[in-house]
Amino acid sequence: MNQITPPNAGPTIGPPTAGLRIGHVHLKVANIERSLAFWRDIIGLDVMLRLPKAAFLSADGYHHHIAINVWDSEGGEAPAPGTTGLFHVALLYPSRAALAVALKTLLAAGVELEGASDHGVSEALYLSDPDGNGVELYRDRPREEWPHNADGGLAMFTRRLDVPALLAEAA
Repeated sequence: MNQITPPNAGPTIGPPTAGLRIGHVHLKVANIERSLAFWRDIIGLDVMLRLPKAAFLSADGYHHHIAINVWDSEGGEAPAPGTTGLFHVALLYPSRAALAVALKTLLAAGVELEGASDHGVSEALYLSDPDGNGVELYRDRPREEWPHNADGGLAMFTRRLDVPALLAEAA
């Protein structure tokens, strides 16, 4: 892992501590109710805390995985193409069957997929929330199924996901 030291920044901290993980993502949105209808009603997250201008949503009782607010974005527009910002937030499903149920829910709600990919290590569905934030819903394959190249390095790829086959696994 390369360490980068910006000019006059002092020493680097080093690699992340073992066990480091992403805790939550906080999104600026234009309309709380519209965003709640997506994150709560379609994606299926539970509202853990609701404030007048913010909401904190979770899976499995965690304090929050996704937070949404209109503190400085109420009525705002999505970032224009070609600008910087969040590419996507990725939600990891525990199994292929769970991802299939999520896909079935998206389709029933009329949410359009922007892409569906097999990356060798994972299978992923790509879409946007109502504010144009990218969303990836995915499941990881077991590590022993991950593709490797001849020297043992990880050999991820991007291929078209067989969406009908995935959908057939929805219980």
